[in-house]
Amino acid sequence: MTSTQEAPTLFDSAYYQDPYAVYDWLRVHSPVHQFRFPVGDVPMVFLSRYDDVKELLTDQRFSNDGAAYGSELFKKSGMIFGADTLIGRILTVLDPPDHTRVRKLAMGAFTPRRAATWKEPVERIVQEALDDLEKSERPDVMDFASKIPAVVTGEILGFPLDRFADMLHAIERAFRAEPDNPNNEAEVSAAFEEIVSYGRELIVEKRRNPGEDLTSVFIQARDGEDRLTEDELVSMVALMIMAGIDTTRNLIGSAVLGLLDHPDQRKLLVENDELVAPAVEEFLRYDGAFCVGLFRIAKEDLVLKGVPVPAGTPVVAGLQSANHDPEKYTDPHRLDITREGPRHLALGHGLHNCMGAALARLESGVAVRALMHRFPQMQLAVPRSEVLFEENWLLRSLPTLPVDLYGDGPRPAAK
Repeated sequence: MTSTQEAPTLFDSAYYQDPYAVYDWLRVHSPVHQFRFPVGDVPMVFLSRYDDVKELLTDQRFSNDGAAYGSELFKKSGMIFGADTLIGRILTVLDPPDHTRVRKLAMGAFTPRRAATWKEPVERIVQEALDDLEKSERPDVMDFASKIPAVVTGEILGFPLDRFADMLHAIERAFRAEPDNPNNEAEVSAAFEEIVSYGRELIVEKRRNPGEDLTSVFIQARDGEDRLTEDELVSMVALMIMAGIDTTRNLIGSAVLGLLDHPDQRKLLVENDELVAPAVEEFLRYDGAFCVGLFRIAKEDLVLKGVPVPAGTPVVAGLQSANHDPEKYTDPHRLDITREGPRHLALGHGLHNCMGAALARLESGVAVRALMHRFPQMQLAVPRSEVLFEENWLLRSLPTLPVDLYGDGPRPAAK
């Protein structure tokens, strides 16, 4: 089904600020939508309905491995995830049987016993970040949201993340799509390589000084009997850096903005600690860290709902479009921390669901709850229209979220 109306544009500046208006149109008029990606003018297909997106994520006729299955035009575009670097072989792009083997080894690091040890450091780090925010002359929620995953990731992986700003900048560069930049491909590749190089440095250091941290566990999986190859080890640590730093930061920022936009839900959360867990799920559904999934490549000539999809075509899973499908969620554009309904797709589904989901949920739940308890009168320090998102094809990311911590409430006495 395709409308004769002109479709709104995907992945342009207007889309990045309000993707949900584009998704609403596509679900009704062109749910299997053929379009051309702005970088490389690559023909692609965008899926916007919940059922179609969920099915795509488990459909074995598709692969995340663009280097192996992508069209020649896609390969030349420079949009293959981590092309020409070891990030191009991280767990999120592998197919079985390699995916099965590597994920099994990696999940050995995420045992319930180890996950239970994360609560104390997360709570401590959140309190330290709140203290820093309170002392700031120009408080910015994104400074708070950045510190937590940076320090937590450093502690859990077993190193001080002293190059956090460098890594954050590299991640942002890696997922920018600049069709008018002739150096876009080289800059994206260089950004991924920067992350890989840092991962190598960390592995060298942890081999010298092993501990109880995740990096040491991954090294044991490499240096043990079966196991990870050296390249798989490096790519795994690089993945932990990328996933640990930016996705949780983005989720915390979007969650806080969502609560500021919905004061009734903020009040409900502050007054009911038992709603923290369902609130985190609603934050993920409402405005999760990823707008879309990684490109899924058709391994053979296919037809989806009457639309031809030639082999090598990248298909985009509209994760946040699925999460706002009115066929699945009542009043989907409203934040509702008591919401019931089907499981959201913000963390993926099937083989490639998020490996670090438990840690992301813990960090965001503790951080958002503590922030709202500490500063119950907090308000935006700029007009709502000035809160803008990064122009990033994959990540839903706020660069800044300036706030007045006390709003109309009483100010603390000067010390």
